[in-house]
Amino acid sequence: MPIWNIDPAHTGVEFAVRHMMVSKVRGKFTGVNGTIEFDPENPTAGAVDVTIDAATIDTGVEDRDNHLRSADFLEVEKYPTITFKSTKVEPTGENTAKVYGNLTIHGVTREVVLEAEYNGSGTSPYGQTIVGFSATTKINREDFGLTWNVALEAGGWLVGKDITISLEVEAILATETAAV
Repeated sequence: MPIWNIDPAHTGVEFAVRHMMVSKVRGKFTGVNGTIEFDPENPTAGAVDVTIDAATIDTGVEDRDNHLRSADFLEVEKYPTITFKSTKVEPTGENTAKVYGNLTIHGVTREVVLEAEYNGSGTSPYGQTIVGFSATTKINREDFGLTWNVALEAGGWLVGKDITISLEVEAILATETAAV
């Protein structure tokens, strides 16, 4: 099974969450590393193992980023990483699949399902074999112990519960292992 190293320079992990019941705040994590075991001829045998440096959260507003790193949210000094480890890949179409796995945020692990798409493979200008994937999922942040909020005077909450996560992943072929 080919093993691919996620290329942090060409991978994006982004999120969006409702703010004040009327808009969405978007952000990203830049410290993404991991591996993907993937063969387009045998996608069900695939596996994903990703680690994100939680301190690399970036919403474009330094004060908000610092608050998100604090004990009110990610508590990055105590929980420095966010991880995803797949448990099953279920093809849903020619280039699509549901990737089931365990997502750990803030020390809490929950099963999530990524709606994934294989975008193809190619050769980089440096001669490296690469593959690309897109994926999305939605989580309830409170399921991961991220419960800080403020009630709004007009009703509702400052921060929504649902977080939409979007991934654009490029990975470089590291090695091919012989089939067992």
